[in-house]
Order: sequence, then C-alpha cells, then structure tokens
Amino acid sequence: MGAWAIDALGNDDACDWVYGLDDCTDLSLVEDALNKVLAEGDEYLESPDACEALAAIEVIARLQGNWGEKNSYSESMDAWVEKTELVPSKELTEKAHRVIARILADDSELKELWQESEEFDEWTSSVKNLAGRVHV
Repeated sequence: MGAWAIDALGNDDACDWVYGLDDCTDLSLVEDALNKVLAEGDEYLESPDACEALAAIEVIARLQGNWGEKNSYSESMDAWVEKTELVPSKELTEKAHRVIARILADDSELKELWQESEEFDEWTSSVKNLAGRVHV
C-alpha cells in the first residue's frame, strides 16, 4: 500500500482514482466505487477497492459541505467539488455508510494493512470521522 497519511486521500490508489473526477459531470464514478465494495459481499475486500471507495466517500462529504482536511493531494478533488452543484442522494449517503462498515469489518485488506502499523487507531478514527461527515 503506497500510503503516506491516514486520511482517505493519503494513498496512491485514492489519488489515482480522484483524477477520474475530471471527466465526470455526475456522481457515477462515486457510485461505481461504492458499488464495487458492496458487490464483494462477504468475500475478501481488496485494499485498492477500499481506498477508492473512501476517496469517493470523501467526495460525498465535501459535496455536503463537510470538508475534511485540505492539502496538496486533495487539490484536484477540491477543485471538482467547488465547481459542481451536485447533491448526493439519500440512497448514495446510506450506501456510503454501508461501505465504511464493510471496510472496517473483517476480511478487509485495508483494515489488515493498517492493523499491522502503529497508526491503526488513528486510521480507524479518521475513517470514523469521515463517516460522521456524511449525513443521511
């Protein structure tokens, strides 16, 4: 995992995913990332899919006006969010909460990778903070 920070955008997979927003005029990319995680069901959830989904959830939170930390690697997302007038649906926000629960559950590679680090508690708090910024 190419991670340098505990927040949703602090890794290579999330930042690569964010560049796809430049070609979007709707929330299909966001919904696709969430659907990919939920489609796994009880199967093992791969880290890249979880990272992309957390980035997608960060988009939802920011579209709702609940901005996380702005930094150099969030600039592209921030610019996209600021120029769009999209409003996430209740269905999408509910889905975001199910995805977060799935990422924090067993059989999640991303969770396992963070459990092996000294920053697991901080990462978990960051994910829970993100969940708290997404309002249904």
